[in-house]
Amino acid sequence: MKTKHTFLIFLTGFLINIVGAFFKITHWSFGIFNANIIFTIGSIFEIIGALLFLYKLFTYPKFKDFMNW
Repeated sequence: MKTKHTFLIFLTGFLINIVGAFFKITHWSFGIFNANIIFTIGSIFEIIGALLFLYKLFTYPKFKDFMNW
């Protein structure tokens, strides 16, 4: 998995959270999808994206050289 994919997953979670905020402000619900469910889904996407990015960062071959500047 490339780093751009991790950013894409994180950005997707961020955009889902924006939709959740809009639902929260307007008090809307769409079937079983209310603002709390949308916030939860968006947060899960953001956590997965951040964890994948950290994994990519720590397994990068030149990471030790980067930390020893």
